[in-house]
Amino acid sequence: MGLNDAAWENLFEKYHILSELEQNGHFIISAGQIKEFREPRLMTKFDHKVNLPAVFSENHLSILPITRGDYIISSFSAYQDFPEPAAAVQRVSIPPHLQSLMPQFLVSEAIALNCANACGILQDFLEEDVLAPTVSGRMSSGSFYFSIDTARGPKSVSVSNSQIEIDAAYEGIHSLSLFEAKRDLSDDFLIRQLYYPFRVWNDRVTKTVKPVFLVFSNGIFYLYQYRFSDPQNYNSLCLVKQKNYAIAAEICRSDIERLLQTVPLADEPAISFPQADRMSRIINLIELLYEKPMTKQEITSQYAFDERQTNYYTDAGRYLGLIDKTHDENGRILFRLSPLGQHIMKLEYRERQLAVVTRILMHRVFHETLKLYFQCGEIPDKRTVIQIMKRSGLYHVESDTTYLRRSSTVIGWIRWVLGLIEG
Repeated sequence: MGLNDAAWENLFEKYHILSELEQNGHFIISAGQIKEFREPRLMTKFDHKVNLPAVFSENHLSILPITRGDYIISSFSAYQDFPEPAAAVQRVSIPPHLQSLMPQFLVSEAIALNCANACGILQDFLEEDVLAPTVSGRMSSGSFYFSIDTARGPKSVSVSNSQIEIDAAYEGIHSLSLFEAKRDLSDDFLIRQLYYPFRVWNDRVTKTVKPVFLVFSNGIFYLYQYRFSDPQNYNSLCLVKQKNYAIAAEICRSDIERLLQTVPLADEPAISFPQADRMSRIINLIELLYEKPMTKQEITSQYAFDERQTNYYTDAGRYLGLIDKTHDENGRILFRLSPLGQHIMKLEYRERQLAVVTRILMHRVFHETLKLYFQCGEIPDKRTVIQIMKRSGLYHVESDTTYLRRSSTVIGWIRWVLGLIEG
């Protein structure tokens, strides 16, 4: 059990929170009460559903701030799933005179936002010719009411001088766009991150206020513009548009074909064959581990994974030789980049992409599947992929159902490789 799980179990027991919820439909808890067991800052930041403590998940609960030091717990519908990103990717280039904006050094949300602005991404996405960066940082929410869905139906919530944070705001002639930026790819997000800033600035300006979520990983900017059809309704969020922009890596088909011809095949490692379909998330995890090693628990809590996904994606990184699994001084499982992973992350963007492709194509199953694509002009179906898998000597893959599940990984990684090809 994690520290947050244990602390919240103690709080629920001490203050009879489940009984209060059954009777009143909500429970208001202060930062002072939370601090009896752990720092409130660590106990109330749940950006994704999977981050919620066990006692919240088991009872379908969420928590929202309502003042500087008070929080409300109820069966809120507090999160929104991200839609699948659009398949199309628009290529952009960093202006050549900007030497400090290099893809391998976009290591924070703020730098990623600056890069998106410099590349013209924001002007294109927001449909504004001229944009000026305006408000950002922490500020007070002021006072407002809103309605939010719960298991018992809509509930009215009052907010008074809660703290909000805006990663960036860009104002044009027609609109004010408020940005929430992240560097981790995840399945959902906390609506509050868009809603509270929207309510504050929708009351202060006469222009259209656009809540925008930006996710940056491995040279790709994923942008989601939302609107609240009813400003007083937390759950009236709807997607206006979604676009993806990629920093040009100038990788062509001949680059990939050359790797197919020159990369030597390696023996399969004694690591379970990956069940991790999204190469983009594997690389995103590698980017985060480049900043610091993380325990299994830290990856699970910080990276919008459940424990099973943590195993799958760290195993995928180990399979490629980019992640090492060790233990920290307390005996907890610790993941860090291997020396090879460190080396690859320091490469220029184009070379980094090709180095990852090289690590993939060293494995016979991916090598033969991609070769078949270039011969036939389409990705082989799962039945054909499974045939390739069965003659590739995979570790710990025996049953037909396991082969079928793992074939999705093969197809997913091959799609990622092909997606690097420009033109």
